[in-house]
Amino acid sequence: MLKGEKCVSQKCPIEKGRKYPPGQHGRKPVKLSEYGKRLREKQKLKYMAGINEEQLKRYFNLAQRQKGLVGENLLKLIERRLDNVVYRLSWAPSRAAARQIVSHGHVKVNGRKLNIPSYLVNVGDKIELDTSVRDNIYIKKSLENFGERLPPWIKYSTEDKFSAEIVALPDRESCSFPVNETLIVEFYSK
Repeated sequence: MLKGEKCVSQKCPIEKGRKYPPGQHGRKPVKLSEYGKRLREKQKLKYMAGINEEQLKRYFNLAQRQKGLVGENLLKLIERRLDNVVYRLSWAPSRAAARQIVSHGHVKVNGRKLNIPSYLVNVGDKIELDTSVRDNIYIKKSLENFGERLPPWIKYSTEDKFSAEIVALPDRESCSFPVNETLIVEFYSK
């Protein structure tokens, strides 16, 4: 959720151990209602994926039309976004940086430059990083530091780490969003 290396190190603000919100009145116990729990889970997914409310509603409507569990379908759709794939390929330290790489036109899908971060990749799509940014120090540093993020549904090309192929659709176990999707489905089903 946070940017770059800070959340990987021990200085991560989320993992520091504080169980109360910041501020003068943060230590007072607050009991969330059922609606509050569902809203918080939906907001957590929104902020992690870097999408707005309209996009999340659109993905929810698409997930409802697909076969299977709605919550799992929702997470699979968000996992297939091009900016998320660039992040999972370790070409960027955060999803926001991956979104910027895509929107600046540095990513090719099937040989065509794409600048749409919300593009949904399909099985067989070949994704490659433009040659003009392969020597970028931030991309190289990200590849060194975050090389273990690759899920089983994406395979690097045999030539280099700057091109990859989508070999399958993601499943729930390979999704990188630690959210309770049933609460999100309950929130939108009210």
